[in-house]
Amino acid sequence: MHQSIGIPAALLAALSLIGTDMTAAQPPAQTPVSSSATTGAQQQRPAQSDVPEQTSTLSTQTGVAVTIYNQNLALIKDRRRLTLPAGRVDLAYRDVSARMRPETALLRDTAGAGDFTVLEQNFDFDLLTPNKLLEKYVGREVGIVRTHPTTGEETEERATVLAASDGVVLRIGHGDEQRIETSRGGELPGRIVYRDIPSNLRDRPTLVLALDTASAAERELELSYLSGGLSWEADYVGELAADETALDLTGWVTLTNQSGTAYPDAKLQLVAGEVNVAAEPQADMMMMQAMPRAVAAPQMREERLFEYHLYTLERPTTIADNQTKQVSLLDAPGVAVAKELLIRGNPGSYRGARGQLSEEMTVSVFLTLTNDAASNLGMPLPAGTVRIYKRDAAGNAQFVGEDRIDHTPKNETLRLQLGESFDVTAERKQTAFDKRSGTGPWQYEFDSAYEIRIKNAKPEPQPVTVQERIPGDWRILEESAPHEVGNANMAVWRLTVPAEGETVLTYRVRVRL
Repeated sequence: MHQSIGIPAALLAALSLIGTDMTAAQPPAQTPVSSSATTGAQQQRPAQSDVPEQTSTLSTQTGVAVTIYNQNLALIKDRRRLTLPAGRVDLAYRDVSARMRPETALLRDTAGAGDFTVLEQNFDFDLLTPNKLLEKYVGREVGIVRTHPTTGEETEERATVLAASDGVVLRIGHGDEQRIETSRGGELPGRIVYRDIPSNLRDRPTLVLALDTASAAERELELSYLSGGLSWEADYVGELAADETALDLTGWVTLTNQSGTAYPDAKLQLVAGEVNVAAEPQADMMMMQAMPRAVAAPQMREERLFEYHLYTLERPTTIADNQTKQVSLLDAPGVAVAKELLIRGNPGSYRGARGQLSEEMTVSVFLTLTNDAASNLGMPLPAGTVRIYKRDAAGNAQFVGEDRIDHTPKNETLRLQLGESFDVTAERKQTAFDKRSGTGPWQYEFDSAYEIRIKNAKPEPQPVTVQERIPGDWRILEESAPHEVGNANMAVWRLTVPAEGETVLTYRVRVRL
């Protein structure tokens, strides 16, 4: 809704002064200056209105390279060919990333010519919208076009925009005929007509570089900068063989571009590893989207880079704005895997008597594989999610679980936790507890006895691993099956549970705490 308010003449005069001074009262836009700017920025140069502006669009682009890091960070190298005049010129580099970090921008001549100087640079990311345009016109005149509700005749009045932050405040008319009209909720008193667009309000993200060139010449310039809004992660899809001893593994790189611009026919490289980046005042939060998967041959070459790994796509690719796309990373059929059913105990039960009550234990399902050439892998694997499928009796692939892996070097073992067993169950109870001695830390000594009953409802025997984390100094006194020492505080039993049967593990342990 909008309102028209009758204002006394004295107050109208005061408002007139406020409206006139608004533009002057606004501080100039604070724009970052590149570290490449030189003392030439302090030299005498033409007034801003006298300096020509030359626009560079994607049509002048000769190449673009995009290197994306794991931390929602990318290095952009944007090459464009254009002719610059001699002297002072403002070069408007359009279609740069809206998430550009302008303090990292660097412009260079690819031919090595050093006859131009970057005086200053301004990153215009305040993009053209109706609201932004109205805000930029605070203190300036616009036209208000109204349509007569019955005749359809249009009339135009001149108005000064006094405010545009929470609704709109307009001063309409002159002299004694002046009035103030307001509107809220987005409703305007008519159609607003603007005479021009402010120079710092652009329809695309633009870096404006003030250049001083020694001579007119055609040049190939490369603008490099760091940007947010580009991210990648690895996704892996594995199909488990019927006998569950082999896995056909396919790896994909999932790219997401929310940087505000496209990168046509880009040379794409990905860096896997944790590159240190100084903390930003505000963290970037990005949402990853899912993409359907297809089978394709690997298209990425891997190499070491410092303490990281670099993956290079062997062909150009277009990374469109607001797009998630996938590129094949690896294709490894017949990877040897082993299934493991794992039971983990509770270390807290060794500190006191728990009675004869049984507690259910989770039987977790893991797949293990080794990232080496013998397993048809042997490629450093970027961190990501591994999703496993297995075909049912009708030949349809069914999802059986997923797990996330960290960056995994060659020759390392991967353990994927896929879920919990349905047919293999376990329960545990403490059968005896005796406090032998102690009145303080490292003087307490306990003897505890336990029974772990494992049942198997499957028609074939099942290997099961039991891991018990035992605190303090410990020693197994009695056991129904031999144990291994996993590490300083872990006892491991490897058992086989018969088909449609059960296995009972019993042991007694002495613990000093």
